[in-house]
Amino acid sequence: MARLYLVGSIGGIQVLGDRIRSKRLEKGLSLREVAEKAGLTASFLSQVERDIAEPSITSLRRIAQALGVPIFYFLLDSAEKSPVVRHDARKVLCFPESRMVYELLSPDLNRKMEIVMGTLPSGEATCETALTHCGEECIVVLEGSADIELGTEVHHLQRGDSAYYFCSLPHKLINVGPGALEFIMVITPPTF
Repeated sequence: MARLYLVGSIGGIQVLGDRIRSKRLEKGLSLREVAEKAGLTASFLSQVERDIAEPSITSLRRIAQALGVPIFYFLLDSAEKSPVVRHDARKVLCFPESRMVYELLSPDLNRKMEIVMGTLPSGEATCETALTHCGEECIVVLEGSADIELGTEVHHLQRGDSAYYFCSLPHKLINVGPGALEFIMVITPPTF
């Protein structure tokens, strides 16, 4: 499986900072405008664009939302057209400060839904604070156990359990088991 990290140069592939800058300029937005929309400082966003700073998953989600693209937009090669995603050719989102891994199972983001496989180490969560966005999600636990926060409610999920919810409800997944949590997440429209 080809792992693409969010920092550094990867065999000629445009890296995170370049893609953020390109999308920001394409939309005609200043650093300050995007930073304000994302709830970040312009200086931090500038550092991310120059690959000096590494955003957390929460910061990257906010930047992606401010630019109107899913997080995986920053990793996709627009030349890819096959409807098949081979297990060893998935786009993988890894964060240097975290051991959390997301793999894109759908071939691209030009669909009505996005399918992601996640692996979350014991004791970690999908985000720092519960998030909201447009659309709907369904999570299916493949291995391990988790608590999912949906608004003010917390639901315990074990292997084989699923949860379907509107993303306007603040939500967060936490691995409460002793081992790695593996799950599949289906999102519509693509926003991750």
